[in-house]
Amino acid sequence: MKNAGYQAYLVGGGVRDLLLGREPKDFDIATDAHPEQVKKVFSNCRLIGRRFRLAHVHFGREIIEVATFRANVTNGEDLDRESENGMLLRDNVYGTIEEDALRRDFSVNALYYNIEDFSVVDYTNGLPDLRDGVLRLLGDPATRYREDPVRMLRAVRFAAKLGFIINPQCEKPIFELGELLDDVPAARLFEEVLKLFMGGVALNTFEKLRHYDLFERLFPETDEYLTHEEGNFPVTFVNRGLENTDNRIAEGKPVTPAFLFAVLLWEPVRQLSNRLIAQGQSPLQAMQQAGSEIIFCQSKRISIPKRFSLPMREIWSLQHRFNHRNGKRPHRLLSYPRFRAAYDFLVLRAESGEADQELADWWTEFQTASEEDQNRMSKPKQGSSATKRKRRRRRKPKPRNQEAE
Repeated sequence: MKNAGYQAYLVGGGVRDLLLGREPKDFDIATDAHPEQVKKVFSNCRLIGRRFRLAHVHFGREIIEVATFRANVTNGEDLDRESENGMLLRDNVYGTIEEDALRRDFSVNALYYNIEDFSVVDYTNGLPDLRDGVLRLLGDPATRYREDPVRMLRAVRFAAKLGFIINPQCEKPIFELGELLDDVPAARLFEEVLKLFMGGVALNTFEKLRHYDLFERLFPETDEYLTHEEGNFPVTFVNRGLENTDNRIAEGKPVTPAFLFAVLLWEPVRQLSNRLIAQGQSPLQAMQQAGSEIIFCQSKRISIPKRFSLPMREIWSLQHRFNHRNGKRPHRLLSYPRFRAAYDFLVLRAESGEADQELADWWTEFQTASEEDQNRMSKPKQGSSATKRKRRRRRKPKPRNQEAE
């Protein structure tokens, strides 16, 4: 870009993380070149977006996002609209680097790195905030949240991720404007939830979301049960599930959104399943119906793609099958594709006191035991119902009525 005569800066979270000594997840570039001009410079460029055009420059599997400097425009009836619940809707126009800095969300994300002289350009006092560990919104906080309610979630995410505090003036409106999240598209909230809970600080993020009354806007069914927990459950279960997610990320192990959402929605699924069983349904039928109904309700707030909702249902439906430990049933369950995820889920339930610890221990031993030991462990005990069924004798036929003959 520089060689083509344009200004170009590294900007945003990548610069922030470098200054904090962290490894940046990615890099974004801001420039005075318009998207069509960027495309002329890079043949491997693709333009995306309608409301505001962005340039994606492809380098193999890596994508560098290049955005033109933007400006906030606050006058003009077509550029400043308000939704029914008070959310501000504004279109973006191109501007200068100073205007671009002021329209960003937090001061620590409005730092520009100039590759020409290796300097950090700061128009918003972001460097002092970075040094003091403070998250500060640029502009009037309530107005910025109304422009984009997701900024409230971003404030929580950055506070948890960076260990920063939220500026008091920026913190107060969060308690008052949480309902604005109800009008954010469910698909967008799904992506935001992944960022919230799959960044390595899920447990801390969960606690902050509850503190600011935002968790109920994302998971209303789950939050309802969290308010009247019994014996620290289900909070203990959710806490352990999120802690398990953090530990796996720290160890470089894979984490699937299916398991995460299965944990977050387990309590409403479990409660509904128990009610259906009380009405006469079998445990499997009850669990399948409960899972479908809760996912349907949850999708009104956060859309969950089928590639994740189907494994969630399987994890839940397999839980009752862990109770069957005799005969060939445990061997069949062991070969099931979703066994490992369902087993990990069972272990979390046992650790939180919701499932029998002896049951989890049995399955821990069974899956690593030799074939001979597995056969011994799954052999029906004397006097069990399975043994009685095998020993049941056939009734002798009644003698024919001689007189009738």
